[in-house]
Amino acid sequence: MDLRIELDGRGDLAGQLYRQIVDLVTSGMLRSGEALPSSRELAAQLALSRNTVALAYERLVWEGFVKTRAGVGTFVSSLSVGQLQSSAVVPSNVGPRVRAVWNQIPDPPDLSAWTPRFDFRAGIPDTHSFPFASWRAAVSDQLRSTAVGTGAYGDPVGDPRLRVAVARHIVVSRSVRCGPEDVLITSGIQQAIDLICRVLLEPGDVVAVEDPGYGPPRMLFRSLGLSIVGVPVDDKGLVVDALPDNARLVYVTPAHQFPLGVPMSLPRRLALLEWAARTGAIIIEDDYDSEFRFGGRPLEPLQSLDRHGTVLYVGSFSKVMLPTIRLGFLIAPPALCRALRKAKWVADWHSVVPLQGALARFIEDGQLARHLRRMRRIYAERHHRLQTLLHGAFDRTLSLVPSLAGLHVSVVSPESSFDDVTMAIKAAALGVAVRPLSFHSVTLKPKAAGLVLGYGALPVDDIEEALALLDRCLPGSR
Repeated sequence: MDLRIELDGRGDLAGQLYRQIVDLVTSGMLRSGEALPSSRELAAQLALSRNTVALAYERLVWEGFVKTRAGVGTFVSSLSVGQLQSSAVVPSNVGPRVRAVWNQIPDPPDLSAWTPRFDFRAGIPDTHSFPFASWRAAVSDQLRSTAVGTGAYGDPVGDPRLRVAVARHIVVSRSVRCGPEDVLITSGIQQAIDLICRVLLEPGDVVAVEDPGYGPPRMLFRSLGLSIVGVPVDDKGLVVDALPDNARLVYVTPAHQFPLGVPMSLPRRLALLEWAARTGAIIIEDDYDSEFRFGGRPLEPLQSLDRHGTVLYVGSFSKVMLPTIRLGFLIAPPALCRALRKAKWVADWHSVVPLQGALARFIEDGQLARHLRRMRRIYAERHHRLQTLLHGAFDRTLSLVPSLAGLHVSVVSPESSFDDVTMAIKAAALGVAVRPLSFHSVTLKPKAAGLVLGYGALPVDDIEEALALLDRCLPGSR
């Protein structure tokens, strides 16, 4: 018989042939018991090698679409026809149903899809200054057979060397109180938060977040069926008096509030810890970029002030190294460590072992410390330049929020009607990438309006020209 098959002549021809024969069976063009051409005949018909056709036929037999009779031929299986043709007419309302929450969560952005001329996007470090040669050597060393060993699955809590190295690093650089036994290695901060929620929260529990605040954790909370309440932020950080007493968890960025950039004052930190101890809530302290501080005295983490085991401290190496490395850590009270280890195990067993080993060596050899010293100088220059220029920019329509740390600053409008989204769209047309402050609002009205200006990926010599272009995008400007 002459099968109606057309192959494009590229790629996996046996796979293409297999799929087209399955389509013929599904559509009813090949009926139960009908004979297929021999492999020799079909190979000649389609100008293929006989081996290619034989491979396609073997897969069809193995999966039950056809059966062979020795010395007779290959025939369509009656079972496969009945099953496939009945499934082809399934009603439209039957089948996998996506939970409604996933229609409410926006599609993830592809930050690599656009390379703007001037990049003010927050959270992107200076990749051009990264010591790739040293990192490549550390990674290569972990891919030797002696380092890989048996290749067996590792401990969910992480590589022992890396846990030691992380503990030493954050004790010195961030004044965190911990030992290696308190460190759990994660695939970034987002996974650390996910593990905490899996262990401690139930659907419907109330979670308090800063408003405005960092968006990805909110989307995670929503996906888990948690109830989110926005809590206002002022010049001293989170307004603790506005926290709802029924909140089971509060997520904060006290060292450098995202996106406003203000630090949480010591009285507010102590008040937050007292509130958590009184209500039985837990605090997630996200210390996402505190290594980069350009003035003032270092701030004491909530974790080091905590005496009741209410603070879970999360961090990553995305800002200090590269976002693509996807390694972070979670410091938890001893009472939670066993459950969190189980949660990590069922989530993904463990983070990538060779990268953990490479990072341990990178820290042990002093490469991370050297890189941080260099980047502090580079970012300090950009921070100073940007803040100096902002004092006279935007015709005073937008005011700078003072900040002494991190890789971004914010400018805010006193008018809630300020259209920061349109301003960002206009800027994009001029080759300037910038994030509207209103995108980070949660539940409070009116929304905060302004711009979040990251400088991690913006060379110091480009800042003045980039701000001049942004100035042209102010509402009412031409």
